[in-house]
Parts: sequence; structure tokens; C-alpha cells
Amino acid sequence: MIIDIIAGARPNFMKIAPIIDAIKQKKNDGYDINYRLIHTGQHYDKKMSGDFFDQLGIPAPDANLDAGGGSQAEQTAAIMVRFEQELLLHRPNLVIVVGDVTSTMACAITAQKLHVKVAHVEAGIRSDDWTMPEEINRLVTDSITNYFFTTSEVANNNLRNSGIGDERIFFVGNTMIDTLLKNKANFICPSIWQEANLSDRNYFVLTLHRPANVDQEHQLKELMAKIIENSRGLPVIFPVHPRTAKNLQGLGIEAPNLFFIEPLSYLEFNYLVQRAKMVVTDSGGITEETTVMGIPCITLRNNTERPETVTIGTNELIGTDPRAIKPAFEKLFNGNWKNGNIPPLWDGNTAVRIVDHLCELNAAGNL
Repeated sequence: MIIDIIAGARPNFMKIAPIIDAIKQKKNDGYDINYRLIHTGQHYDKKMSGDFFDQLGIPAPDANLDAGGGSQAEQTAAIMVRFEQELLLHRPNLVIVVGDVTSTMACAITAQKLHVKVAHVEAGIRSDDWTMPEEINRLVTDSITNYFFTTSEVANNNLRNSGIGDERIFFVGNTMIDTLLKNKANFICPSIWQEANLSDRNYFVLTLHRPANVDQEHQLKELMAKIIENSRGLPVIFPVHPRTAKNLQGLGIEAPNLFFIEPLSYLEFNYLVQRAKMVVTDSGGITEETTVMGIPCITLRNNTERPETVTIGTNELIGTDPRAIKPAFEKLFNGNWKNGNIPPLWDGNTAVRIVDHLCELNAAGNL
């Protein structure tokens, strides 16, 4: 059995690393299983992709499609054209796509058009917000996927409600958490720790990149003003996403306790998250990591595709209205933040379960 594993953007690398490890272990146990790693090149900045290969022990890709840059349509087209060429040269039994980035959708479509089966890791999650490119990617990918590996019962029900039979749904957990738990002991203290004189539970970590928060000057300035105003002078560490950096230029946002820094590597970023007083974000994946690490988190969005981080974990969904920031910070400072728990099967063994299921499907002649 030969499996193509697709990765192209920062969130993907956290999700594929444990799958590769689990395949290697299965092969060592005597199973006929091999993989090819296909890097689409969707993210081409070293901090956005390159560091993951070094820090997470991901082997060099078997193919790099170099499809970075351009609009989403241009990226999608480039990935599809180049992945089609790759499939014609090296046809696998299965293509694994992960998450919800452009590469996920583009490679799923390309594989199916060449009659290669597709498995989607992190299938079934939904925000119901069609203004998000990721939601379109999820819907399209899940509409043409053969096998669905899910992170929660909510995702299972989303798939069932769309007509997917239980025989194709595998509730396995969260591979991002596999990577997090494996690497906790290897987190790296970034230079900002000394530069800002940080200490445990005495600073905030901020990330923003969603268009609703960063594309409108007034909204971005108001959010930043409320975060600074309510931080009570504690350091606010803001690793700035390239998209956000462009929009911040010329706005004159500054404060003595606000630290704009370059994007951090995975191990450096999670060192900060693990020791933060709270994380303020509009990212979905970060809310999963804060939930497992027990760190308070507020999400500046009106919806989330990861509701278990709110219903079970440490995350609170407060919307994009800057006025919602003050009561959330007051709740934290007053010691009233919920404790949170870890969702079922977020235990570090998700990738092993995925590969076990794939071997069972192959043995049954379904791959």
C-alpha cells in the first residue's frame, strides 16, 4: 500500500508529522505500507513551513510542487496541475489530505478525478461561515472524500447529517495534539522571553489574521486599543502574521507593553502559549492547543469550527466586537475563568489509530 500525504501550509505540518511516524512504525512491524510526502509549497516562508521539517523531524518531501504565491484561485490551479503530473508519474493507493487549506481541497479534487481514493484527516468540522475560505475547502473536500477521520462527535454528526454512512467515518482524535504532546518537552524559549522580561502567567499572547479583524483599519485599531487598555500593563506578545503585518503598516499602534515580533517557530510559539496568562486569537488550531495545555483563551470570531474547545475546553468565543474584550479580561483577572477539560481521544495516539484503520481497510480490499 502506497499513500501520498499532502502538506502545504503551516497547520498541515503539525497534523502530518505523527501520521508519518505511525506509518514508519507500522512498516517496522512488518506491514506492507509506504508513503510519499508531497509538499505543495502553498506556504514558502521558512517560518511558515521550513522550520517544521527541522523541529518536528519531518523527512524531506518526496516532491515539492512549488505552488506558493498568487491568489487563492491561482494557487488552487497551480497545485492541481502539478499534483496531477505527480499522480500520473507515481500513482498511490490513497491520498491523505489534512485540515482545510487550499492544498487540501485542490489535491482531493485532483486525486478523485484520477480515480485515486481520498482520506480526509480532520473531516467534518464546520463553522457555517461561507465567508471563510477554509469553510469552502472543508465542504468541497468532504463532498468527495472516501474515508473520514474525525476529531469530535460534533464532526461525526456533521458528516452523518450530510448523508455520510458510519462505515466511512472513523472517530480517531486530533493529530495536532499528538504533535503537541510529543514535543512539549522540547519547547524552545524564544528571545522575546528575556527581551520583554517575561515570567510565567504574567503576559498575554496575541495572534490575528482573519480578514474580519485585520482588513478594516478601524476594526484592527479598536481591537488593539481594547486589548492594550485591558491588559493592566502586562506584556502583550504579538507574533505578526504576514497578512496582518501589511495592514498594521502606518497605523501607529504602539504601547509600552506591546511587543510586535516576527512569526515564531512551532516550538518557540508553544513555549510562550504554555506559560501565558491568556491567549487572544482568531485562529482555530491554537484554541485546541490552549485547551490541552489548560491555558485560558478568547477567540475573536463570531463562530468556530471547533466548538469542543468552548463546550469542553478553556476557550471562550466572544465575537469580533471590541467591546467584548473588557468583560473577558475582567473575568480572567477576577479568577473566574473555567478550568476546562480535554476532549475525548485527544490523547496523543490519534495517528496510530488512523494508520491501524488504513491497514484494516487495505486488508479488506477497500484501498
